[in-house]
Amino acid sequence: MTPSLSLDPVSDVRQLLTFPFMVNALQAGTIVAVLAAVVGWYMVLRRQSFAGHTLSVMAFPGATGAALVGLPSAIGYYLACTIAALAMGRTSRLSQYGGSDQTAAIGTIQTVGLAAGFLFLSLNQAVLGGPETLLFGTFLGVTRGQVLALLIVAAVALGALALLARPLTFATVDREVARARGVPVGLLDAGFLLILALAIAATSQITGALLVFALLVAPPASAQLVTSAPLAGLALSVGFAVAIVWLGLGIAYFSIYPVGFYITTFAFGLYVLLRAGRWAWSRRR
Repeated sequence: MTPSLSLDPVSDVRQLLTFPFMVNALQAGTIVAVLAAVVGWYMVLRRQSFAGHTLSVMAFPGATGAALVGLPSAIGYYLACTIAALAMGRTSRLSQYGGSDQTAAIGTIQTVGLAAGFLFLSLNQAVLGGPETLLFGTFLGVTRGQVLALLIVAAVALGALALLARPLTFATVDREVARARGVPVGLLDAGFLLILALAIAATSQITGALLVFALLVAPPASAQLVTSAPLAGLALSVGFAVAIVWLGLGIAYFSIYPVGFYITTFAFGLYVLLRAGRWAWSRRR
């Protein structure tokens, strides 16, 4: 029987929770939303969206490379993202020309990663049948084991971020003053990149290498349009991300279109609405 929306929301929710694969998808989606929203809030605040996009792209060659040599794709995700984060962190420390030099290096890493990913994909015929899964994920194919593994990784990443939260926020808001007061800014930069890499490697296995970036950027950026207060912004970012994922999964269940389309559309639509509302409010004032 094909699922269909009704005027009874309780009945619709019951339909969503009828099958274990949807329960797993909702649980994994919630974990992904919380992890991406919190880590993404710092990423957007630190203006490292390009670095985040590069790390999400590196999940693609990581998965295809691991499949080529016969390793689990999860190992490839973590190895590729970690190596890219270490490379970007080293580039940041050795940069002699400021942000433009660092941006060029990050762009180079991204280009090489994409080229390697397509090379590995062409060499491994077994992966050619499902490149869409690597790029856009498969929320509806999540297993119970993946949900538990994702929960553990999310707890580790969020725990590490919580330990660094105060000095990281200080170094982000006023980098020079933080350095003058003895805050290890360079170590914080490298540590955050590793946390970001861990979060992306974990969530990319569910969302795909491209969809993860939408959750990392849009909800935090939308929250920062509403408030600049850290705690309120983080809470709002998490709320936006969870609502986007739940709505995307729910509507995709009753639709013929993929969940990634709905999640990215809702995320983009939310940002545009809040951006327009902020502009209208400033004009009114």
